[in-house]
Amino acid sequence: MEALKQDPLWYDFFYTELTTGMRRGEICGLKWQDFDDKTGRLHIHRSVSNRKGGGIRVGETKTESGARTILLPPSTAEILKQRKKKSYSEWIFHNPTVPELPMNPSSAYRHLKALLKNAELPLIRFHDLRHTFATHALNSGVDAKTLSGILGHTNASFTLDTYTHMTTDMHRKAAGVVGGFLDEIM
Repeated sequence: MEALKQDPLWYDFFYTELTTGMRRGEICGLKWQDFDDKTGRLHIHRSVSNRKGGGIRVGETKTESGARTILLPPSTAEILKQRKKKSYSEWIFHNPTVPELPMNPSSAYRHLKALLKNAELPLIRFHDLRHTFATHALNSGVDAKTLSGILGHTNASFTLDTYTHMTTDMHRKAAGVVGGFLDEIM
């Protein structure tokens, strides 16, 4: 994040990604009309993908439940409010060289790889940012049903199957809950 602060376009982009867990095509497909700056809500109902042979396509979200409305963390809502004041494009994250177009999902991934390399961090997939968001949300006590809705999954069991990995903290928390419950009974 420190390396990102040098570039407001990418800082805003990756901060928004890490605090929402959107799919790469979803964050690239956001328009200002999708952001309610009064309530801090974001309406996700389109996705940008790369076409075979070049170019991009703007279409629907990956799944029917992918079309959703999420409440942004206050910090993310504020970043987008400030960004909107300076914007000259209908896209929240537009193509830097052609502002009439959305950000190309491949460009976002290439920039992520370059940032990680320059910061001497291990290379990860873009989807790992979504995974990080989901794992931290679950670890912090967000219930699977709520997280499923935020991520645009069809059901909570898919969210749990996909994004939970037993960490030491999760084991410790589970042991405490079960031990506390049994202590009360005994």
